[in-house]
Amino acid sequence: MLNIPGHPAQTCEGPTRRELMRIGSLGLAGLHLPGFFLSQKAALANDVAKKYAGARGFAQAKNVIMIFLQGGPSHIDIWDPKPDAPSNIRGEFKPIKTKIPGTNIGEHMPMMAQALDKVTLIRSMSYTPNGLFNHTAAIYQMLTGYPPDKVSPSGQLEPPNAADFPTAGSHISKMMPMKDAMLPFVELPRPLQESGIIGKGGAAGFLGKAYDPYRMYQDPAEKVTLEDLALRKEIPPQRLKDRFELLKGINGSMPDLEKALNASAVDEYYGKAYDLVLSGKARDAMDLTKESVAMRERYGNHTFGQSVLMARRLIEAGTKFVQVNWPSVANGDPEKTAWDTHAANFAPLKNLHCPKLDRALSALLEDMDQRGLLKETMVVAIGEFGRSPRMGVSTSGNSNSPDGRDHWPYCYSGIVAGAGIARGMQYGESDATASSPKEKPVHPNDLLATIYYGLGIDPDMEIRNHLNQPRELVKGKIVTDLFA
Repeated sequence: MLNIPGHPAQTCEGPTRRELMRIGSLGLAGLHLPGFFLSQKAALANDVAKKYAGARGFAQAKNVIMIFLQGGPSHIDIWDPKPDAPSNIRGEFKPIKTKIPGTNIGEHMPMMAQALDKVTLIRSMSYTPNGLFNHTAAIYQMLTGYPPDKVSPSGQLEPPNAADFPTAGSHISKMMPMKDAMLPFVELPRPLQESGIIGKGGAAGFLGKAYDPYRMYQDPAEKVTLEDLALRKEIPPQRLKDRFELLKGINGSMPDLEKALNASAVDEYYGKAYDLVLSGKARDAMDLTKESVAMRERYGNHTFGQSVLMARRLIEAGTKFVQVNWPSVANGDPEKTAWDTHAANFAPLKNLHCPKLDRALSALLEDMDQRGLLKETMVVAIGEFGRSPRMGVSTSGNSNSPDGRDHWPYCYSGIVAGAGIARGMQYGESDATASSPKEKPVHPNDLLATIYYGLGIDPDMEIRNHLNQPRELVKGKIVTDLFA
């Protein structure tokens, strides 16, 4: 038989093209190619399991809800108050006690104060930006684990492209393929956005569009239409099945080796779409009319609250990764929708943003805990950065009003819960002005590494970018102390 000398060549993406050529004729010896791939995948899984055998928190999660607060919430006014700091730092809000002894949060988060016994509050998120100090750069860093590498002459990042690093949900949907007819990765209710740059840091990038999220860009507080997830009346199920079988038959005529090298694998994707439409699970999960009026009110009758409720329903139906973006352009008007409180800080937080976040996030944690979903679902709530502790100063080239706060990635806060994460714990501490971590700093990459680890994915694994160059899944350290 044909044999190309050399050691077996393989990355975590699978066998290399050379290795495929080497084993291409193994069918003559009785080993069928699909069986080869299954055996290789099983071997990789066993290697990872051995590497982390007995490690605290490893592979306890089955799915993730990412509450991404694009725009940069003020950590010092919400999660990390400093009542003893000077007035131009501590601001207008008073601290209130929480279910975590000795840990106070801002007064406009009373429901979360009572729900903190279900979470770990991280007060030491921190990183130093590589170049740009804007929302899009920070979002890209936060969700992909890599700094952006291309900037337009205007100073903004370039729009999404096929060379981008994949967002975390895309990696997870590829590495944890669905067994049931359900959407693996859903993003709602609107895209990531700063000014005219839409979706940067929120796509599959070099993994290919097959791993993009299902984008449910509608307001769940209004009537939602899901025509792409519904069977058209003029096409009965049998006719749809016949179309699928025809496509499957055409693709099935391709040689096994050619199909293995063909990234489009149309039978796989058509098959998933076919099953998804006929099962109706995704469509039902997004139908909030199936929830009681009391439950919908508990989450909040607004876009963000209903989006968070839909996230719970999607997880319940089997989705692996749901990302709920704060429903605003990141650098939008803080008086109306955005966390970007340069022009004003306290009135928007008090009257708009904190009440919505407080109600929806506390409802999600309580609801999932009561349903037993928190045992296997990791919940993360975080923005791309915090806000400057000192008011009225410029830290990013933006102008700020005397009571406004600018961008601040050097220290901010986040919430993690579920799937083995410690309950009722504060992790890390900031200094006297919430300007930098006093202890236990957590880089965004460390948080991503911990999420992958919690799902049973090795964050150190090698992936291949669009140029087939080896890269780490994420350059971060697993924060095992977040787990109980």
